[in-house]
Amino acid sequence: MSHTLGIRQAQKQKTRQALLDAALGLLEEQSLSSLGLREVTRAVGVAPTAFYRHFRSTADLGVALVEEALGSLHPMIGETVSAADESDERITRAVDLIAHHVATHPAHVRFIARERHGGVQPVREEIREQLARFAEEVKTELAKQPESQGWSDDDLLMLAGLYVDQMLMTASLLLEALEASAEERGRVTRVAARQMRLISIGRRNWLG
Repeated sequence: MSHTLGIRQAQKQKTRQALLDAALGLLEEQSLSSLGLREVTRAVGVAPTAFYRHFRSTADLGVALVEEALGSLHPMIGETVSAADESDERITRAVDLIAHHVATHPAHVRFIARERHGGVQPVREEIREQLARFAEEVKTELAKQPESQGWSDDDLLMLAGLYVDQMLMTASLLLEALEASAEERGRVTRVAARQMRLISIGRRNWLG
């Protein structure tokens, strides 16, 4: 009996993931607010009623996509922040990490960039909450660094928010440059590195 339940659970999870993957593919060319559940179920090859075994609505599906998309960023957060100090080499390394993430997860980056200010409120709120959690994670990493001695929690959180915003902006620009010339990609990378360096300079002089 337990074996049968395990098979059913695995199949249910497989169908749920297929719905998420299909939606993400369809969202390459449209916003979530215009996505119909019949489009998604048709792409997966299941009946529309099957959708409701996994999600209450397309907004609910969108929230799940946010969790999946931003969840893929977690392994990169600590490494990027630790790399983004005042060293040119480490700042370049941080930008390279973001570029690698964009190249590996372009659909996720595109979805977040589009829906962060999109028309589906629960999805906007989930992105905002996830980014706030990211900022807290970054703040924890920053607090470990000697440069943070004497900083208040509020100032560290403000700095963390700057880094998170910069990561997202850099990811969006690098996503746009994926199909551009090598020269344009190089320009975007140089600008991103300069912007991160500016944050580092501001950090160094904030308490001066």
